[in-house]
Amino acid sequence: MAIRNKLYFASDFHLGAGGYVNSRDREDRIVRWLDSIKTDAAELFLMGDVFDFWFEYKTVVPKGYIRFLGKLAELTDAGVKLYLFKGNHDMWMFDYFENELGAVIISNELKIERNGKKFFLHHGDGLGPGDGFYKVMKNFFRSGFCQWLFARIHPNLGVGIANYWSTHSRISNEKKENPKSGEQEWLVTFCREELQTNFYDYLIFGHRHLPLDIQLNPNSRYINLGEWVNYNTYAEFDGTELKLKYFEKL
Repeated sequence: MAIRNKLYFASDFHLGAGGYVNSRDREDRIVRWLDSIKTDAAELFLMGDVFDFWFEYKTVVPKGYIRFLGKLAELTDAGVKLYLFKGNHDMWMFDYFENELGAVIISNELKIERNGKKFFLHHGDGLGPGDGFYKVMKNFFRSGFCQWLFARIHPNLGVGIANYWSTHSRISNEKKENPKSGEQEWLVTFCREELQTNFYDYLIFGHRHLPLDIQLNPNSRYINLGEWVNYNTYAEFDGTELKLKYFEKL
């Protein structure tokens, strides 16, 4: 029997984006990846924007994603610890996945230590310089008042509005992000500022939709997990080393 000793990190599946056919194809690919790690995964960190839209009404959740959710249930039933981070597309997660899958829901950052290595984990939205308008909107959308208001909308209309917005997003149109050079990459700036007061071996994010592995100093690395529309990238920590990898590279 394989030993469960690895940590896996992935982000930005954006399930639901790009229409039903594209989303189902992506879902099947993600399920194959989850199948490939199910025998040696100890912990699985899904770091935001797993869904292109998510809202948990009191008795209703968005339909679909059955194969993906079933595979997560299979992993958690087998003892894999699951962490789900709120992204900017699926920030309205409450207790559904906690109750159904035993998942730990992470609203902001998570700081952990494994095998003597220190990790700083965050979806990546609202960090670093600039983007002031989004930071204000994030606080509003995460407020209890905004959530109460949206819950008053019938699910057919609420999900319909969200799906319409989704068709205009960059990820739905399969547009690749462009990396910024050096300190202009705002999560690099954030990492360097964070490292002035705290040490981490690895600072891992999603959100930027770019697979990046940047050496910040001799002992610390910034990892961006990319996304699963154009790249199919994830990170694997085997207890000694963290590697950014591609699954079924496109």
